[in-house]
Amino acid sequence: MLSGARVVLPTGIVDGGRVIVEGTRIAEDAAGAAESAEVFDLTGHWLVPGFVDVHNHGGGGASFTSGTAEEILRGIHTHRLHGTTTLVASTVTVDMGFLAERAGLLSELAEQGEIAGIHFEGPFISPCRKGAHSEELLRDPDPAEVRKLIDAARGQARMVTLATELPGGIDSVQLLVEHGVIAAVGHTDASYEQTVEAIDAGATVATHLFNAMPVLGHRAPGPVAALLEDERVTVELINDGIHLHPASLELAFRHAGGDRVAFITDAMDAAGFGDGRYQLGPLEVEVSEGVARLVEGGSIAGSTLTMDRAFQRAVTVDRLPVEEVVAAISANPAKLLGIYDRVGSLEPGKDADLVVLDAEFALRGVMRRGEWLRVPSTG
Repeated sequence: MLSGARVVLPTGIVDGGRVIVEGTRIAEDAAGAAESAEVFDLTGHWLVPGFVDVHNHGGGGASFTSGTAEEILRGIHTHRLHGTTTLVASTVTVDMGFLAERAGLLSELAEQGEIAGIHFEGPFISPCRKGAHSEELLRDPDPAEVRKLIDAARGQARMVTLATELPGGIDSVQLLVEHGVIAAVGHTDASYEQTVEAIDAGATVATHLFNAMPVLGHRAPGPVAALLEDERVTVELINDGIHLHPASLELAFRHAGGDRVAFITDAMDAAGFGDGRYQLGPLEVEVSEGVARLVEGGSIAGSTLTMDRAFQRAVTVDRLPVEEVVAAISANPAKLLGIYDRVGSLEPGKDADLVVLDAEFALRGVMRRGEWLRVPSTG
């Protein structure tokens, strides 16, 4: 029994609330389970759902694109210790044959319940907006090539980021929709009109909105305006204070609304690990003071963000309401993945995935499926 905390529920905040865990789930028969429950007094703390990250390339020194299974598990565990109890493993642009092999390895981890699926970011992106992707390995989104990746993922492909203005882009969006895979617009040089066409074809996610796409202009509004205005689109935001100006974050929340924003980390190997030299696919990255940039060219190369820091910043720096932050970091991404019946909120019968935060919103405890990964420190 977790008692005394300010509990954030889908219906609002309950002061001095309690959540009872039975086995791996939040108890449905609270009265019966409470009789023999061990009690954790969380007075003065917050209790929120476990975080759901739909865009994450690695952590703990491990890359989800190139690491061994053991290394990938270390990266997953690193993020779990920071509150991310559900994670989609993202890849970067590499050789298509190698990427298909990685899809096989990641699909095994998804089948084991370690990750919630695979997100392919690249190689079907624009060389004009390549960011930290190897230009010589980029290619147009040929539906046949996209289909190869879907097949290699053995039903575990959750999302593919595309520059939908490229040849084959719209056909690939339609292919992804037909196979139940999220089509995301990102690393794109599309116009406003081209982005509207992609959304009408079935694209439903903006990959790290504002980043790796044309800026919002008064005569050429580009993809940002199209993605923000359409109620069918969930917009990803990297809230690390580096990728976005606070005003851009506020613009997204005000225009899209709190139910269409999903916080992501876009984390790379250095998340939870430290500064130094790393590989992002075939490219070398230098991480200094927590900022990851390509050694050649200096482009931002993902982030070293963890979700607990994104949460704390959103409340204490950006001054967003706690309920909206919980939606953006848990409920909305869970709904996007179609797993909100199991995770993303504190409700009876759902997985006992939860995070304990102190009064300053610093992480103090993490539970995943009823098991403490970090026992609350409430002293």
